[in-house]
Amino acid sequence: MVIDVADQTFEQEVIQRSKTVPVVVDFWAEWCGPCRSLGPVLEAAVEERDGQVVLAKVDTDANPNIARAYRIQSIPAVKAFKDGEVVAEFVGAQPPAAVKRFLDGIVPSEADALVAAGDEASLLRALELEPTRADVAVPVARLLRERGEDDQALEILGNVPGSFAADGLAARIELERTDDPAVKKAFELLDAGDTQAALDALLAAFPTADGRRDDLRRAFVGILDELGGDDPVAREYRRKLASALY
Repeated sequence: MVIDVADQTFEQEVIQRSKTVPVVVDFWAEWCGPCRSLGPVLEAAVEERDGQVVLAKVDTDANPNIARAYRIQSIPAVKAFKDGEVVAEFVGAQPPAAVKRFLDGIVPSEADALVAAGDEASLLRALELEPTRADVAVPVARLLRERGEDDQALEILGNVPGSFAADGLAARIELERTDDPAVKKAFELLDAGDTQAALDALLAAFPTADGRRDDLRRAFVGILDELGGDDPVAREYRRKLASALY
Protein backbone atom coordinates (compact mmCIF):
# COMPACT_ATOMS: atom_id res chain seq x y z
CA MET A 1 0.00 0.00 0.00
CA VAL A 2 1.39 3.40 -1.04
CA ILE A 3 -0.14 6.69 0.16
CA ASP A 4 0.71 10.37 -0.19
CA VAL A 5 0.96 12.18 3.14
CA ALA A 6 0.92 15.89 3.95
CA ASP A 7 1.67 17.97 7.04
CA GLN A 8 -2.00 17.87 8.00
CA THR A 9 -2.40 14.09 7.63
CA PHE A 10 0.97 12.86 8.94
CA GLU A 11 -0.24 12.27 12.50
CA GLN A 12 -3.13 10.06 11.41
CA GLU A 13 -1.63 8.36 8.37
CA VAL A 14 1.82 7.67 9.84
CA ILE A 15 1.94 7.98 13.63
CA GLN A 16 -1.45 6.44 14.40
CA ARG A 17 -1.37 3.92 11.54
CA SER A 18 2.08 2.68 12.64
CA LYS A 19 0.49 1.38 15.85
CA THR A 20 -1.18 -1.37 13.83
CA VAL A 21 1.15 -1.80 10.83
CA PRO A 22 4.71 -0.62 10.12
CA VAL A 23 4.84 2.57 8.04
CA VAL A 24 7.87 3.48 5.92
CA VAL A 25 8.07 7.19 5.07
CA ASP A 26 9.85 8.29 1.90
CA PHE A 27 10.86 11.96 2.15
CA TRP A 28 11.38 13.14 -1.44
CA ALA A 29 11.04 16.07 -3.85
CA GLU A 30 10.29 16.36 -7.56
CA TRP A 31 13.67 17.93 -8.39
CA CYS A 32 15.65 15.16 -6.64
CA GLY A 33 17.11 12.66 -9.13
CA PRO A 34 18.04 9.99 -6.54
CA CYS A 35 14.51 10.27 -5.16
CA ARG A 36 13.08 9.34 -8.54
CA SER A 37 15.41 6.32 -8.61
CA LEU A 38 14.59 5.15 -5.10
CA GLY A 39 10.83 5.67 -5.25
CA PRO A 40 9.98 2.79 -7.62
CA VAL A 41 12.36 0.46 -5.75
CA LEU A 42 10.62 1.21 -2.44
CA GLU A 43 7.19 0.84 -3.98
CA ALA A 44 8.01 -2.53 -5.53
CA ALA A 45 9.51 -3.87 -2.30
CA VAL A 46 6.51 -2.73 -0.27
CA GLU A 47 4.04 -4.22 -2.75
CA GLU A 48 5.84 -7.57 -2.47
CA ARG A 49 4.95 -7.64 1.23
CA ASP A 50 1.24 -7.71 0.46
CA GLY A 51 -0.09 -5.36 3.12
CA GLN A 52 2.48 -6.08 5.82
CA VAL A 53 3.90 -2.56 5.52
CA VAL A 54 2.62 0.81 4.27
CA LEU A 55 4.70 3.25 2.24
CA ALA A 56 3.93 6.91 2.93
CA LYS A 57 5.42 9.48 0.54
CA VAL A 58 6.11 13.01 1.79
CA ASP A 59 7.03 15.77 -0.67
CA THR A 60 9.41 17.87 1.43
CA ASP A 61 8.88 20.99 -0.72
CA ALA A 62 5.11 20.87 -0.23
CA ASN A 63 5.30 19.78 3.41
CA PRO A 64 8.14 21.67 5.10
CA ASN A 65 6.78 21.35 8.63
CA ILE A 66 7.14 17.57 8.71
CA ALA A 67 10.54 17.79 7.04
CA ARG A 68 11.71 20.20 9.76
CA ALA A 69 10.18 18.14 12.55
CA TYR A 70 12.17 15.10 11.47
CA ARG A 71 15.31 17.11 10.64
CA ILE A 72 15.43 16.10 7.01
CA GLN A 73 18.64 17.64 5.68
CA SER A 74 19.27 15.41 2.67
CA ILE A 75 16.90 13.48 0.43
CA PRO A 76 15.87 10.86 -0.30
CA ALA A 77 15.49 10.08 3.39
CA VAL A 78 13.58 7.02 4.54
CA LYS A 79 12.27 6.44 8.06
CA ALA A 80 10.38 3.42 9.34
CA PHE A 81 7.77 3.90 12.07
CA LYS A 82 6.38 1.37 14.52
CA ASP A 83 4.11 2.25 17.44
CA GLY A 84 4.52 5.91 16.59
CA GLU A 85 8.31 5.89 16.80
CA VAL A 86 11.13 5.84 14.26
CA VAL A 87 12.74 2.38 14.47
CA ALA A 88 15.03 2.40 11.42
CA GLU A 89 16.18 4.82 8.72
CA PHE A 90 18.57 5.46 5.86
CA VAL A 91 19.54 8.34 3.58
CA GLY A 92 20.27 8.24 -0.15
CA ALA A 93 19.26 5.97 -3.00
CA GLN A 94 19.79 2.26 -2.30
CA PRO A 95 19.79 -0.80 -4.58
CA PRO A 96 16.82 -3.20 -4.44
CA ALA A 97 18.67 -5.77 -2.33
CA ALA A 98 19.50 -3.16 0.34
CA VAL A 99 15.90 -1.91 0.39
CA LYS A 100 14.63 -5.47 0.82
CA ARG A 101 17.01 -6.03 3.73
CA PHE A 102 15.80 -2.79 5.29
CA LEU A 103 12.19 -3.94 5.07
CA ASP A 104 13.10 -7.42 6.32
CA GLY A 105 14.30 -5.77 9.53
CA ILE A 106 10.93 -4.10 9.98
CA VAL A 107 8.40 -6.63 8.74
CA PRO A 108 8.47 -10.10 10.32
CA SER A 109 9.34 -12.80 7.82
CA GLU A 110 7.17 -15.85 7.25
CA ALA A 111 9.62 -17.83 9.39
CA ASP A 112 9.30 -15.26 12.20
CA ALA A 113 5.55 -15.72 12.26
CA LEU A 114 5.89 -19.49 12.25
CA VAL A 115 8.36 -19.42 15.15
CA ALA A 116 5.96 -17.20 17.08
CA ALA A 117 3.18 -19.76 16.50
CA GLY A 118 5.46 -22.38 18.05
CA ASP A 119 3.54 -25.55 17.18
CA GLU A 120 5.37 -28.45 15.57
CA ALA A 121 3.89 -27.98 12.09
CA SER A 122 4.83 -24.30 12.10
CA LEU A 123 8.37 -25.03 13.29
CA LEU A 124 8.86 -27.68 10.61
CA ARG A 125 7.72 -25.23 7.93
CA ALA A 126 10.05 -22.57 9.36
CA LEU A 127 12.89 -25.09 9.22
CA GLU A 128 12.23 -25.61 5.51
CA LEU A 129 12.44 -21.87 4.97
CA GLU A 130 15.49 -21.18 7.16
CA PRO A 131 17.35 -24.42 8.01
CA THR A 132 20.35 -22.61 9.53
CA ARG A 133 18.29 -20.60 12.01
CA ALA A 134 19.04 -21.70 15.60
CA ASP A 135 15.71 -20.69 17.14
CA VAL A 136 14.03 -22.99 14.63
CA ALA A 137 16.47 -25.89 14.48
CA VAL A 138 16.93 -26.29 18.23
CA PRO A 139 13.23 -26.72 19.18
CA VAL A 140 12.68 -29.08 16.22
CA ALA A 141 15.73 -31.11 17.25
CA ARG A 142 14.43 -31.28 20.81
CA LEU A 143 11.13 -32.69 19.58
CA LEU A 144 12.95 -35.30 17.52
CA ARG A 145 15.23 -36.24 20.43
CA GLU A 146 12.23 -36.70 22.71
CA ARG A 147 10.83 -39.15 20.15
CA GLY A 148 14.13 -41.02 19.99
CA GLU A 149 14.98 -39.74 16.51
CA ASP A 150 18.52 -38.75 17.48
CA ASP A 151 20.13 -39.08 14.07
CA GLN A 152 17.60 -36.74 12.48
CA ALA A 153 18.05 -34.29 15.34
CA LEU A 154 21.83 -34.29 14.91
CA GLU A 155 21.48 -33.76 11.16
CA ILE A 156 19.34 -30.67 11.73
CA LEU A 157 21.67 -29.29 14.40
CA GLY A 158 24.64 -29.80 12.12
CA ASN A 159 23.22 -27.18 9.76
CA VAL A 160 23.37 -24.44 12.40
CA PRO A 161 26.78 -22.74 12.62
CA GLY A 162 27.91 -20.67 15.56
CA SER A 163 25.07 -21.52 17.95
CA PHE A 164 25.96 -22.58 21.49
CA ALA A 165 22.40 -23.84 21.97
CA ALA A 166 22.54 -26.09 18.90
CA ASP A 167 26.05 -27.28 19.70
CA GLY A 168 25.10 -27.98 23.30
CA LEU A 169 22.04 -30.02 22.36
CA ALA A 170 24.07 -32.03 19.84
CA ALA A 171 26.65 -32.73 22.55
CA ARG A 172 23.92 -33.84 24.93
CA ILE A 173 22.58 -36.30 22.38
CA GLU A 174 26.06 -37.75 21.90
CA LEU A 175 26.63 -38.00 25.66
CA GLU A 176 23.30 -39.73 26.23
CA ARG A 177 24.40 -42.45 23.83
CA THR A 178 27.28 -43.37 26.19
CA ASP A 179 24.80 -44.36 28.92
CA ASP A 180 27.09 -42.92 31.60
CA PRO A 181 25.07 -42.96 34.87
CA ALA A 182 26.69 -39.73 36.15
CA VAL A 183 25.87 -37.88 32.95
CA LYS A 184 22.39 -39.39 32.84
CA LYS A 185 21.76 -38.11 36.37
CA ALA A 186 22.99 -34.63 35.39
CA PHE A 187 20.50 -34.41 32.54
CA GLU A 188 17.70 -35.76 34.72
CA LEU A 189 18.38 -32.91 37.14
CA LEU A 190 18.40 -30.44 34.27
CA ASP A 191 15.06 -31.69 32.95
CA ALA A 192 13.63 -31.46 36.48
CA GLY A 193 14.56 -27.79 36.58
CA ASP A 194 17.48 -28.06 39.04
CA THR A 195 19.99 -26.33 36.78
CA GLN A 196 22.70 -25.72 39.38
CA ALA A 197 22.68 -29.33 40.53
CA ALA A 198 22.86 -30.43 36.90
CA LEU A 199 25.84 -28.17 36.25
CA ASP A 200 27.57 -29.46 39.39
CA ALA A 201 26.99 -33.04 38.23
CA LEU A 202 28.46 -32.30 34.81
CA LEU A 203 31.49 -30.65 36.41
CA ALA A 204 32.00 -33.72 38.59
CA ALA A 205 32.09 -35.87 35.46
CA PHE A 206 35.07 -34.02 33.92
CA PRO A 207 37.92 -35.80 35.80
CA THR A 208 36.90 -39.23 34.48
CA ALA A 209 35.48 -38.12 31.15
CA ASP A 210 38.50 -39.14 29.06
CA GLY A 211 37.48 -38.71 25.40
CA ARG A 212 34.14 -37.13 26.31
CA ARG A 213 35.48 -33.92 27.83
CA ASP A 214 34.73 -31.82 24.77
CA ASP A 215 31.16 -33.11 24.59
CA LEU A 216 30.75 -32.29 28.29
CA ARG A 217 32.12 -28.81 27.69
CA ARG A 218 29.79 -28.19 24.74
CA ALA A 219 26.74 -29.42 26.67
CA PHE A 220 27.74 -27.30 29.66
CA VAL A 221 28.18 -24.17 27.52
CA GLY A 222 24.80 -24.81 25.88
CA ILE A 223 23.13 -24.75 29.30
CA LEU A 224 24.91 -21.51 30.23
CA ASP A 225 23.83 -19.99 26.92
CA GLU A 226 20.22 -20.82 27.66
CA LEU A 227 20.52 -19.12 31.05
CA GLY A 228 21.81 -15.94 29.38
CA GLY A 229 25.05 -14.03 29.69
CA ASP A 230 23.84 -11.77 32.53
CA ASP A 231 22.45 -14.57 34.69
CA PRO A 232 24.42 -14.80 37.97
CA VAL A 233 24.38 -18.60 37.86
CA ALA A 234 25.80 -18.52 34.33
CA ARG A 235 28.58 -16.15 35.42
CA GLU A 236 29.46 -18.32 38.41
CA TYR A 237 29.53 -21.57 36.48
CA ARG A 238 31.45 -20.07 33.59
CA ARG A 239 34.28 -19.54 36.07
CA LYS A 240 33.88 -23.05 37.44
CA LEU A 241 34.04 -24.49 33.93
CA ALA A 242 37.26 -22.61 33.25
CA SER A 243 38.77 -24.08 36.42
CA ALA A 244 37.66 -27.59 35.46
CA LEU A 245 39.18 -27.29 31.99
CA TYR A 246 42.46 -25.54 32.86
